[in-house]
Amino acid sequence: MKLVGVSGTMAGRKTSQMVFEILRAAKSINPSIETELIDLKDYDVEFMRGYPLSYYNDDTQNVVDKIRSADLVVIGTPVYQASIPGSLKNLLDLLPENTFKGKVVGYISTAGSEKHFLVAEYHLQPIIKFLGGTVPPKNVFVNDEHFDDESVIIDTEILKRIRNFAEEMIQLQTKL
Repeated sequence: MKLVGVSGTMAGRKTSQMVFEILRAAKSINPSIETELIDLKDYDVEFMRGYPLSYYNDDTQNVVDKIRSADLVVIGTPVYQASIPGSLKNLLDLLPENTFKGKVVGYISTAGSEKHFLVAEYHLQPIIKFLGGTVPPKNVFVNDEHFDDESVIIDTEILKRIRNFAEEMIQLQTKL
């Protein structure tokens, strides 16, 4: 089983740290799970222009192929201006329809205020479902105050929720 985590922003380190924590939790729950972190900062993903995937650069094709080959996907997003970042929306626009069919696709989000805890649910969940994904009943929101100055999650309750989320995703995927 392969779990791919996507850090869907071009700025900061908190989002990739959140996704990394889920990958680490999943690996500790089931050591046979293969995990991979896709941090969009590390790739030159082209802007979606409506062309077949083969027309895009190698990084774009590579990222899309890694997501398509995964059994499970977790998407990490910060909340900017009460929405997901353009880099994440662009990546989702590049994915072929039914990319997530038969896959559990969860999400974790962060923002500077608790007021934004439903943004990912309202923005990501419809896209994930349109692409055929099965969304776990719960997701994880991490407020900025739960990180230290080095973008490490310091709240043990959040880390427990992340572990429970990873376990729920694995169990749900096993049942699909």
